Amino acid sequence: MLRFALFTSILTLVSCQGILDKEPIAILDAGSYFNSEEDAVQALNAAYQPLVFSNANNNFYWAFAVVASDDAITGGDGSRPGITEMDAMTFTPRTEELNSFWKLQYTGITQCNLVLDNVPNIDMPQTRKDQIIGEALFLRSFYYFQLTQVFGDVPLFTKITPPDELKAPKTDKSEIYTQIISDCDRAAALLPASYPAKEVGRATKGAAFALAAKTALYQRNWEKVLESVAKVKAASAYALMADYQDNFRKNTQNNAESVWEIQHANLELGVGNFLNQWWASKKYEGYGFAEPSLEYFNAFETDDPRRKFTLASNNEDYFGVVYKPSFSSTGHSVRKYLQAKDSVTQRADGDINYTAIRFAEVLLWEAEALTELNRVQEAQVPLEQVRARARAQATDPATALPAVLTTDQQEMRDAIRHERRVELGFEMHRYFDLVRWGLAAQFIPGFQTGKHEVFPLPQAEIDLNPALVQNPNY
Repeated sequence: MLRFALFTSILTLVSCQGILDKEPIAILDAGSYFNSEEDAVQALNAAYQPLVFSNANNNFYWAFAVVASDDAITGGDGSRPGITEMDAMTFTPRTEELNSFWKLQYTGITQCNLVLDNVPNIDMPQTRKDQIIGEALFLRSFYYFQLTQVFGDVPLFTKITPPDELKAPKTDKSEIYTQIISDCDRAAALLPASYPAKEVGRATKGAAFALAAKTALYQRNWEKVLESVAKVKAASAYALMADYQDNFRKNTQNNAESVWEIQHANLELGVGNFLNQWWASKKYEGYGFAEPSLEYFNAFETDDPRRKFTLASNNEDYFGVVYKPSFSSTGHSVRKYLQAKDSVTQRADGDINYTAIRFAEVLLWEAEALTELNRVQEAQVPLEQVRARARAQATDPATALPAVLTTDQQEMRDAIRHERRVELGFEMHRYFDLVRWGLAAQFIPGFQTGKHEVFPLPQAEIDLNPALVQNPNY
């Protein structure tokens, strides 16, 4: 599998399983390096590195998406005041996690632009060149999509920019969305549907169409959502796994339900998934951040098996120990992205991947778009696919999770929103869903309409770039 590794203060990078057995990754000097196919691959590999939820990256995207939402409270020991601020809606332009995230995304964008600016000039097989360009276009789009989710309007750079031109103003989010969809459609034409096993983790045709669909969802361009979802389905044989839990187990990752999955590895080098430590209960050698709220626990319907697959509760198995209410302040802890402590060499180096886009979510996008187009009866079909998978794993499938048969638009809209919450819980969608639905003030205490739809731009970036204007009311 494609694995990404970064450690030590001088950014020495090491090889590991799969593609990285061939050559180490490095952040490359474009002026002296881009001469061969091998150079292009190394540069592209470096563009994947900022995706990883590792201690080296300090990627706190999860705090914005989960802790700031109504699905979780801070937990932890107070050692990360910025995460406490996310929960309390008191974050400011000086909140450390925002500054780290901004830098991380633009590091990825810069590396993508290095690839896109230089690889076209390399003498190499055209099919290989096309694939590399397609991956870089997709990755740049993914980084920009996350930036717009968190900050709204941000500067848009589509090529390597001289230092004296970097002090650029923000680009309207609508223009960035247009760029993302254009780049994703172009990337899809260049990318394969799948890869050999040792290359798994690279962006695929289906992933590119899926990111275009998700971007169109945020634009409320429902016809484009349906068009892109149809292309996702045609791009590969995606399907829901019979067992919901297979999406969160080490040995069943990169499965038929995975559309875009960010790879992690346990290598004793600080390059694994740090959520394995950050989200685990303090009674299980974790930090206990992102504790599930009681509101989230109560959101599950009777006998919905996804509750126990997502959350640990009293007297249930918790990676080999018996869970007790004292394990968290809410009496519940997250299971997703966690694994038994004896299965990893270091607690913060989990090797459970983060699936940024599952096929279940693609089906829920389809249902949402059909509902917003008032094609409510058609929306029943993709919604039922998701519920039927969960129902089959219930204690009593005959009575659990009845099919949603309403033809009322608002009732279907509410049903789909509920389904997203329970199906995709703690997968880093909830806060941004509430914002795009215009419901955040209704569900999140302290949310201020006209302010908290986006987070503040980091003060350090405004100090460096006078052309940046702070988001309203910060």
